Amino acid sequence: MPRIIDVIEAPDQGPNEMVVRIPEYGSGDFRMGSQVIVRESQTAVFYRDGKALDMFDPGRHTITTANLPLVSSLLGLATSGATIFTAEVYFVNRRDFLDLKWGTPEPIALRDPDLGLARLRAFGTYSIAIKDPQLFVNKIVGTQGIYQTNQIQNFLRSIIIAALTDVLGELGKGLFDLPALFDEISAAVRVKVEDDFNLLGIQMKQFFIQSISPTKETQEAIDKRAAMGAVGAQSFIEYQTGLAIEALGMAEGGGEGGGAASAGLGLGAGVGVGAGMAGAIAEAMRASSQPQQAAPAAAPASPQTVEEVQALLDSLDLRLANGEISEGLYDKLTAKWQQRLDDTNG
Repeated sequence: MPRIIDVIEAPDQGPNEMVVRIPEYGSGDFRMGSQVIVRESQTAVFYRDGKALDMFDPGRHTITTANLPLVSSLLGLATSGATIFTAEVYFVNRRDFLDLKWGTPEPIALRDPDLGLARLRAFGTYSIAIKDPQLFVNKIVGTQGIYQTNQIQNFLRSIIIAALTDVLGELGKGLFDLPALFDEISAAVRVKVEDDFNLLGIQMKQFFIQSISPTKETQEAIDKRAAMGAVGAQSFIEYQTGLAIEALGMAEGGGEGGGAASAGLGLGAGVGVGAGMAGAIAEAMRASSQPQQAAPAAAPASPQTVEEVQALLDSLDLRLANGEISEGLYDKLTAKWQQRLDDTNG
């Protein structure tokens, strides 16, 4: 024996209840002549066999084959004369759903002109309204069983984060420029998600960014970068060398009051020394990368030609300058080979 529902309504639909189902479980038994009461902020959608059919706007309605044409046609009510049919009725909340939260579950990687690469987290709020109740029931309620705003937020968040990531990439701005662009970013995200939300029967009404902040690792990199600028370090090598020298001074002196630290060799001085060391290292690396100058050719042991004798005389000059031979030996050998050179030349 069917249990007929003569009055169909959802009078206590809460502000966060996107949909109220009548009956709550299974299908309901209705008949021609049943009353449908739809509140001002509602739309009633008849649903059967996995598809949203006829709708009722706010007001009090008596079910007839005229105002329920799709259900009547599907069930053959108009021709068979049957007055009882089964269906489900979804009362869709048409009010704006305010202060919904969104946030990045994982950091967003951003190419940054100052830091190279920054990892960000972002948070904010948004509001939505159900624009197309029939489409919403088909896409969200009928297939995913979502009835509350807290159930749909996780689903919508992935769409928002994907749009935000696209917008940040297209902007090409650094982390420090973003706070001044919150309004522009918000407007761009709204435009990007509009098509995806429309496919679900939802309209995004407002979108706000509350904060875009660096992760802990990126914040540490920012702090280190600021410290480098404060002490005048021009490179990370200079800064690290300065830190090492400062730490060494404190270790030797037992603290800030002794050793190199007491002599004024703090971080700033350490960075200066570090800069010199970095320059020396760079100079050594540059020099080592250059080809070595070729050593002069050794003179033959028994020179025969004019060129060979001349080379021997030149080598004697070099050996005397390097201290390899005495002046007496130099004079003796020079006289000998100079005479040989003169004889050869005639």
